Amino acid sequence: MGGVEAEELFQRALDLLLTKDMAGFVDLFTPDCTVEFPFAEGTPARLSGREELRAYLADYPARMDITGFPSVVVHRTTDPATIVVEFSAHGRTVATGRPYEMRYVSVFVVRDGAFAELRDYWSPVRAARATGALRELADELVGEVRA
Repeated sequence: MGGVEAEELFQRALDLLLTKDMAGFVDLFTPDCTVEFPFAEGTPARLSGREELRAYLADYPARMDITGFPSVVVHRTTDPATIVVEFSAHGRTVATGRPYEMRYVSVFVVRDGAFAELRDYWSPVRAARATGALRELADELVGEVRA
């Protein structure tokens, strides 16, 4: 799969997220995919396989109401199966009604027409602030320092 096809797959992923079609989004991944969140705090840092990803995202629309991706920049790499995407998401956190704005840098590797690998870099502090869990995250981090 070339870079253009990888970009088209990524655009399809954004479209599915906007329509809150999490099943369709997850189906864009290979059954044996790996998804990593290197900066994650308080959530899993690695998911193995499509079914773990499905379980992880099952209630996503009940937590986040993403309304747009105002900035998307796709960088092709020397490997046509790999793209690096810088993008931002806007919306609101369902439980708190607070605005949700997150910037991401994501590395996607495509195999056989589907995402085989994703490394998704985002700020756990911004996520905790949006969900009202900043105090819990701070307490967890302070507890680690004191241990």
